[in-house]
Amino acid sequence: MRDLNSELMTGRMAETALEYARGSRTPVAPRPASTVILLRDAPLEVYLLRRQRTMAFAAGMTVFPGGRVDPADSAIADSWSGPPPSVFAERLGCSAELAAAYVAAAVRETFEESGVLLAGPSTETVVGDTTGADWEADRVALESGELRFADFLHRRGLLLRADLLGAWAHWITPEFEPKRYDTAFFVAALPAGQVTRDVTSESDQVTWIRPADAVAAVDAGEVLMLPPTYLCCRDLTQYDDVKSILAGAGDREIRTIMPTVRIDGDQAYLETT
Repeated sequence: MRDLNSELMTGRMAETALEYARGSRTPVAPRPASTVILLRDAPLEVYLLRRQRTMAFAAGMTVFPGGRVDPADSAIADSWSGPPPSVFAERLGCSAELAAAYVAAAVRETFEESGVLLAGPSTETVVGDTTGADWEADRVALESGELRFADFLHRRGLLLRADLLGAWAHWITPEFEPKRYDTAFFVAALPAGQVTRDVTSESDQVTWIRPADAVAAVDAGEVLMLPPTYLCCRDLTQYDDVKSILAGAGDREIRTIMPTVRIDGDQAYLETT
């Protein structure tokens, strides 16, 4: 099994880490981002995307749906349903305002990158089929930034269902990386009546896969994953179904993790503790 306590880096990542360690690279501030571990049963599977190899960050890596927080994501207070932002703030160790933005970005990015929408017309319902042309037009407008998420919810009379999300992990990109993110990870079940779609322009491949099979593929060198994705998939192998994962999210200890770099001669090691 892949050892992430101290992993030898190669290629561009190693070069960047060495530059940082030698003092020729100044750390940039991490930007808030959200990721959703989308799950379904029979058998338990997780939804993964492979990022385009032309992407500036995590090119060619297999990831969960997600992306950076948009400044307008915090403006969804009147469309919020479920536990208040303060509950997520306590779990993630951040302000209530940032927690609200994390949750909003999680729901928005999941819709943009998979077509799955964790929102509904009431506190007890979730939208059904989102594959129609009108939904796709809104998804594209959100992805391009032409439509604000709050305006999208208002126009369709929808409530963001924060109760469908469970806080799961919190990672910060290492200081040596030129693009850095302060990322909140959430778990959520695929809503009944909805299906995932290979729609985002940021990926070239999508799949539903058993967590254990995803871990095995990385261990065999068949799939590339950053440590947060790999460790989240590995954690999921302890569970039998989506219900137990969602229940476990409430009791899970969330510790903010930022991997560091260790230099040994001309070799750079990524250390996760």
